[in-house]
Amino acid sequence: MSGAGDFWVRWRVRLGYPVAAIFLLLAHPSNASLILGGAIGAVGLFIRAAAAGHLRKHEELATSGPYSYTRNPLYLGSGVLAAGVVLAGGSWLVAPLVGAYFVLFYAAVIRREERELRSKYGGTFNDYAERVPLFFPRFRAGVDARWAFSWALYARNREYQALLGFVAGVALLWAKMQPLR
Repeated sequence: MSGAGDFWVRWRVRLGYPVAAIFLLLAHPSNASLILGGAIGAVGLFIRAAAAGHLRKHEELATSGPYSYTRNPLYLGSGVLAAGVVLAGGSWLVAPLVGAYFVLFYAAVIRREERELRSKYGGTFNDYAERVPLFFPRFRAGVDARWAFSWALYARNREYQALLGFVAGVALLWAKMQPLR
């Protein structure tokens, strides 16, 4: 793929840094917002971790565990995680910015990955896509509901980076709440 779609895929991380900086500047966290946002963010981390523990990138089509409810559980988890962080920040001014960033970039990434998976797995992917929703999950499995989570896959997919980033973000918000002495 080349052209405009590549821009969104290449720049999603690079442009995430200024969005994060703006978020931190506008954040007004409180104990309540940190607790509630942290809890919602933890749910997002759990969804991402469950997905990473089933994902064998570039080896096979993931259809088990969370992939039997949504074709994009990693991105769903990222969305829940982002919502938790925004809530933890206690600033509704930044919510539209983070929401627009997420929709804009992840829609492009999902479209690109769908094309790649369709190209690589053909009819197998098409059958899977017919039974499992793109993003918002069904509450019953569309395909293989086995939950054979693998810590080795979690580590190989470097999902611990999301955990470390979340902890660092919450720590920065907590530090912003502390009075200067």
